[in-house]
Amino acid sequence: MKLPRPLLSLLAITAATGVAWLARPLLRPLLQPLGRKSWRRSRGIIQHASDAIIVTDEQQSILQANPAAATMFGVSLDDMQGAPLNAFIPRDQRLGANPATSHYFGNTGIHLRMKGRRASDYAVTGVRSDGQHLPLEGSISSLYESGKPIYTIILRDITERKQVQEKLAQSYTQLRELSAALQTIREEERKHIARELHDDLGQLLATLRVDLALLQRQLREPGPRKLLNGMDELLMASITSLRRIASNLRPRALDEGGLYFALESLRQEFVSHYRIACRLHANEEELILDDAYSTAIYRIVQEALTNIMRHAQATRVELSLRRVDDLLDISIQDDGRGIAAQDMDKASSYGLIGMRERVWALQGDISILSDGGTRIMVRLPLPPRTPAP
Repeated sequence: MKLPRPLLSLLAITAATGVAWLARPLLRPLLQPLGRKSWRRSRGIIQHASDAIIVTDEQQSILQANPAAATMFGVSLDDMQGAPLNAFIPRDQRLGANPATSHYFGNTGIHLRMKGRRASDYAVTGVRSDGQHLPLEGSISSLYESGKPIYTIILRDITERKQVQEKLAQSYTQLRELSAALQTIREEERKHIARELHDDLGQLLATLRVDLALLQRQLREPGPRKLLNGMDELLMASITSLRRIASNLRPRALDEGGLYFALESLRQEFVSHYRIACRLHANEEELILDDAYSTAIYRIVQEALTNIMRHAQATRVELSLRRVDDLLDISIQDDGRGIAAQDMDKASSYGLIGMRERVWALQGDISILSDGGTRIMVRLPLPPRTPAP
């Protein structure tokens, strides 16, 4: 039997959506040739569909709704029949956040996302009979009957999903805040330990070495003098080791000379230890920052140089720090083998993770590119400069 064109369109949409959706007065004349059994089956699909189904005309009057739709909005089917769609999905709640990714259907004013939808997006907001708002997602199909468009809206309540997403977002924010707090605590502990080592233990060792030098002058016998010379060498090695440990915990240049001199000391140490050429492009006056920013920037550069030493096989490194108004642009580039894309998000890449966390804790942005080497680009918002008195 050859089916009429409107019914063919109906069956095509039904196959795409998995539901039958037109009202009985519109379908009955078309489905009569198929027999009562087929009609009952189509109606059963509508009535028992788990998603809410609403059919409207061009004036947005509801022609039909299924029980799931009535339950969703807390009304009866009779209440929905002939009612304006605006009573359940207010027009001012129909516009999404990004019109460029949405699709309009006629003059319904309904704005549902059809593709590119993320799990956190929803298309419209519905209103229950008790005034409660519902986040809804769904789709719209259209069919022309007697030259007039008829719209079928299939909706799903995503309230529980939104609540889960909000909890996940809250947990994510709390984890970020915890990470930033732990970084701050860690730096404070490092600063305290370094100060204790330098001021207490370092001074004790230095005083002991002075006393040992005085004792060496008083002894003339070769045996005791040799022993004292050995003790002096051990003391000097201990002092050198102590200074290195204290510097690794907290570079004194940060406290004594500021960020620029700390970075310059770090650069010189990097060149001396690893024989990799490194140049620093920065203006000392632009790097006069508070302790939190200075420490974070120093650690970011330090971690980048450590990664270059371990993995890059580079021969040259360029460090650049430029301040423009209240933004600081940091660029760290090497001429090594480059970082593989799969290595950027590895869970074991603790150095990169630590750098990102420090940047994000200061509300900054970080990007890592592999272009004939590796380039790390950081942009940090800085507090406004204090005007000179």
